Formats: sequence, structure tokens, C-alpha cells
Amino acid sequence: MYKDLSAFKLYMTDVGLFVNKARYPLYQIDLSKQPTMISMGPLTEHYVANELRINGYETYYWESNGIAEVDFLIQKEANIIPIEVKSNIHTKSRSLNLYMKKYNPAYAIRISEKNFGYENNIKSVPLYATFCI
Repeated sequence: MYKDLSAFKLYMTDVGLFVNKARYPLYQIDLSKQPTMISMGPLTEHYVANELRINGYETYYWESNGIAEVDFLIQKEANIIPIEVKSNIHTKSRSLNLYMKKYNPAYAIRISEKNFGYENNIKSVPLYATFCI
């Protein structure tokens, strides 16, 4: 409904620069092992933020008094679409469910390592296909 200009997140336009500036130890980022030794959440969020911006979306996020937070909100035509980002195959999200109950969007998008799918009004999009949104 409105923008709160005093509440914002900053994303770097290059995930590699983010890794460097955040001082992530590169030797610990081994994507062949699950789970990785560090949290991949922030890296994944940066990647998705960049893909959404490249596709022309202005990115917003939603939070509910520190109780819940949806990673991104985008506008597609007249619809506000919540997007939840998960860095692995575990995709349970209390925050997205809370948002959907409160605002009843046309649908939601969950980006994760899972394959394409549609269940409970949530479109699943694999990380590699974020550019398709």
C-alpha cells in the first residue's frame, strides 16, 4: 500500500563482491557438501535480488513487527507477489504462510533448490530459474 523509506535492505549488485566484503571464508563454501559450513541464506538472497532487479522489478520486503519477514515483494501487473527465498530443499516458511493468510495474494513464489511446482497457491521456482520470474 505504501513504501516506508526508513526501512530498507541493501544488496550489492555483485554476489562475488558481497562475499569479499562480508569476509566469507571461501574455503568453507563447498557447495558439494550439505549442509555447507556457513549460512548460504544471505548469498542466495543477494543472487535473487540481483536477478529480480535485472528483470526490471523494484524489490520490497515485508515484516510484521519483528515476528515474520517475507524476503521480497514484487508487483506484477496489479498483483503484489510475495517471494520467499530458501537456500536449500527445506522450504517450510511460517512468514510466507502468515503473509498469505493476512493479505490473500493471487499467488506466492518460493525460490529454492526444489524443482518447479505449484501447491497451496505457491509457485515453486528452482534457484537456477530465478531469471524466469
